[in-house]
Amino acid sequence: MGPMENGTVLAPLLQRSTTVLKPDPARVLLRLFEPGDGRRLRGIIKRIIALPEAEVTVLLAQVTAGFAQRHRHLEQRFQDRFEQLREVIPPGLMISKQRQLLIGSYFLMEYSLESAALFSPSMVPHPDQANLPAGAVRFVLSLRATGEGHVSSLTFRSGVVHHDLRVEIDPVRNLLAEPLALSNYEALFDPEQDLSERVIFPFTPSQKNGIEDARFVHFRNDDGSHAYYATYTAYDGMVIKPELLETTDFLRFQFISLKGPEVENKGMALFPRKVNGVYAMISRQDNESIFLMYSDNLHFWKERRLLLSPMFPWELVQIGNCGSPIETDAGWLVLSHGVGPVRQYCIGAFLLDLEDPSRVIGRLREPLMMPQASEREGYVPNVVYSCGALLHREHLIIPYGVADHATGFATVAVADVLAAMSSL
Repeated sequence: MGPMENGTVLAPLLQRSTTVLKPDPARVLLRLFEPGDGRRLRGIIKRIIALPEAEVTVLLAQVTAGFAQRHRHLEQRFQDRFEQLREVIPPGLMISKQRQLLIGSYFLMEYSLESAALFSPSMVPHPDQANLPAGAVRFVLSLRATGEGHVSSLTFRSGVVHHDLRVEIDPVRNLLAEPLALSNYEALFDPEQDLSERVIFPFTPSQKNGIEDARFVHFRNDDGSHAYYATYTAYDGMVIKPELLETTDFLRFQFISLKGPEVENKGMALFPRKVNGVYAMISRQDNESIFLMYSDNLHFWKERRLLLSPMFPWELVQIGNCGSPIETDAGWLVLSHGVGPVRQYCIGAFLLDLEDPSRVIGRLREPLMMPQASEREGYVPNVVYSCGALLHREHLIIPYGVADHATGFATVAVADVLAAMSSL
């Protein structure tokens, strides 16, 4: 089955789900609080040391009662924070265990992870597909959570797409925690944490102000094994840079710097397997067109070729991908985004040849999805945007950001998408 010649409007064929994920300010992460320079820090500690021991006992009990149900291993977090401050504690001073914990508590704070937005979703099959109803698939959903200061981090949900394409999100737990940093570029989560409690907050120098728009892909290696990769935008407060994240189990994550002259801008998306023996990537180095890259080294990219440029009215400002290419019998199906009048973002699609992805064999003339009236208001108005869809039972399950604020879900038959395409 191939694309039709004349193209049709797809909007009536796309079904939006009633499932919507909205940002929840109650999801808080315990992070370091650093109130000013060393002089001020020592002054605060001096005042805490001056408190009578009986008052220390009462204060610590109050703090523990107020926050123990909000964070796992709270007392240990207080102790760890105190140990980080030992170098500014007056030498030789005997400090009780309770006072140590109280000092640690004064230099931690809660950060509301997604108080501003929860968007840029990407969906991949879960590593565990056991004990599911017939015709269902379990998934991992990655999301960009944005809080105070416009700092973006990576958070997760799990759920099931049922036989009837109904999207069900697993219950969310709120004892959020960051991973243990094994090195500057490797991190490990505690297995007792639920997936929804795992947060990758910016911690490497290149990403200290944001981990943005992770495009996850379930990658099949030549030997049949699988890994999950995510291309994302690292932001250090001044410079944006595409980087790579790798995991096999969503417990251990490795951060990989991408190198080469074509590693720039944002919106890189890896194909889910090698193509003709080499890695392949969709990219957008010029801010407005889609390019194709090949490399025999996953970490190094040096060449690009133009694939698509803005063509239709709804995408004349710029185009880009909405996640990694999806392999179908008809070809590589790629969801795209286009920016048009009043900076409105819509979602489209195009089709690449399976053996030669540089050959575009179909493209939607009209958007697959555009913001509805109820989807226009948010952190960034007039935007629908995805970082990766899931193929299930010959349908696309598309998680999408709603006005860069919340996340919705939509489904559409692959056959309908292909039938609506125009040949190029």
